[in-house]
Amino acid sequence: MGMIFSHDTLPQRVLFGTGKAAEHLAAEVARFDATRVMVIAGRRDSGTVDELTRRLPVALRYSDIVQHVPIASAKTARAAARENGIDLLVCLGGGSAVGLAKAIALDTALPIVAVPTTYAGSEATNVWGLTEAGRKTTGVDARVLPATVIYDSALTTSLPVGLSVASGLNAMAHCIDSMWGPRADPINAVLAAEGIRALAAGLPEIVADPAGIEGREQALYGAYLSAVAFASAGSGMHHKICHVLGGTYDMPHAQTHATVLPYVLAFNAPAAPGAEARMAAAFGSPTALGGLNALRSRLDAPRALKDYGFAAGNIPEAVSLILPAIPANNPRTVTAEDLAALLTAALHGSEPAY
Repeated sequence: MGMIFSHDTLPQRVLFGTGKAAEHLAAEVARFDATRVMVIAGRRDSGTVDELTRRLPVALRYSDIVQHVPIASAKTARAAARENGIDLLVCLGGGSAVGLAKAIALDTALPIVAVPTTYAGSEATNVWGLTEAGRKTTGVDARVLPATVIYDSALTTSLPVGLSVASGLNAMAHCIDSMWGPRADPINAVLAAEGIRALAAGLPEIVADPAGIEGREQALYGAYLSAVAFASAGSGMHHKICHVLGGTYDMPHAQTHATVLPYVLAFNAPAAPGAEARMAAAFGSPTALGGLNALRSRLDAPRALKDYGFAAGNIPEAVSLILPAIPANNPRTVTAEDLAALLTAALHGSEPAY
């Protein structure tokens, strides 16, 4: 039959350079001829915002950012953008800041310039997410894809080591899900494998030297590749599980992804030998799961869902919400019993194994 696949490459400008964020941001604001910029960033990043936007036409600084983007928060932010005549959105921070910018763009079609300070990867995708009444809804829309992403590893050095690890493993989850997502193809498999290699190299360096630049550059590079692969391949089993856990039980995004990942890998990999071999090679390990487990041990990664508020009593409801969302082409057929066993193991932090 030969090689047959369909692949979409998203139109986006990427500017990468340590210490270059202010210069790159000023150039992008000028390129868009923006005169009324809305800057979305948490209060803890106010000093960075001051430094980056000192000479820019900022009409509104917005810091009311909530994890998982509740619909009420989105509506308030959209109204603020309209009331202030905003013509460009600049978001600085992690996935929540980018997510709020996307929620505004979904309604207003305003362009976004994203300046990530974590490894969440949302900045490189056209995926949006909103939460209402304990249910997280996601979708795909060209309007929410940031027009420009500015990567500067110097902006990530204030990210605590533990959160850097969790965020980096969230990026790793994008890579692994991309190997068997609903639209997986050979191109995003290559990107995902290189993302795994870069993250596996960079994250231990961050743990060893939190103020160092080299490890954080590798992690940012890997996070970008992971997100590009994920945007193409689509949301697989891992993300379907974590979207329910985050939206329904208000669990922390990065830590939830970092905890669930090895259990999904252990479940799917035996049924996807080609993907398993590619991931193992990227980890430099005889097996993909062995490589991931070894990395997690080096990083002292999050291990149990019970540490983040999930309880055994939540499992039946979670299973009922996750099961209908599992992609039909997942490498293995997934039953309610499979999901219950996976969540039970992740709840307690049992050692994942093939």
